[in-house]
Amino acid sequence: MNGKLIVIDGIDGCGKTTQTNLLYEYLKINHPFKLISFPNYENKSSSLVKMYLDGEIDKNPSNINAFAASSFYSADRYISYMTNWKKDYNSGINIISARYVSSNAIHQTPKLSSIYWDKYLDWLHDYEYNKLLLPKPDLTIFLSMSKNVSNSLIKKRNIKQDIHESDKNYMDKCYESYKYICEKYNYKIINCCDKINPLKKEEIFDKILKEIQGVL
Repeated sequence: MNGKLIVIDGIDGCGKTTQTNLLYEYLKINHPFKLISFPNYENKSSSLVKMYLDGEIDKNPSNINAFAASSFYSADRYISYMTNWKKDYNSGINIISARYVSSNAIHQTPKLSSIYWDKYLDWLHDYEYNKLLLPKPDLTIFLSMSKNVSNSLIKKRNIKQDIHESDKNYMDKCYESYKYICEKYNYKIINCCDKINPLKKEEIFDKILKEIQGVL
């Protein structure tokens, strides 16, 4: 019997890594869990993703079409699945993932005119779930945050920004499309700020725990 797959995703700067780690530490006490994250920067499977985000292919993310860019991330996910967590998942161990197929949807859909969103999203889900046979999540939680708060938190990181984060127009387009994607696939949206300031991580975590009730 397969384990459960819970995905934490969201807008850049919303605290995905923090919340995923908190959830893992909380749940592993009573349930067998494995923590994964994408891109899998610790593995060479993410080489194409690194080239893309570092601007080695093109400095403008919009110049790398959605299907090509998606394939970089899909390959990383497939290799990670086959070499790192497939056996655990198939044996019943539950998986918590920071980002997943949903990240492709969130970051690549904005490259297209809205009339092509469904076509791209249908292709993406067919490719990753039906062609690559990656497991479908039992629950995807999307952490939502206002643009101003998110941008402020990204700047405070004091680390090099990738070609997504450094392109304000591109990130604005991600905000325009994510609500459509969340509704289409029934992602559970958690608001992580009060429009001016981010909520305390404990407040966000309590909301996440409420959403996972009934999944495990």
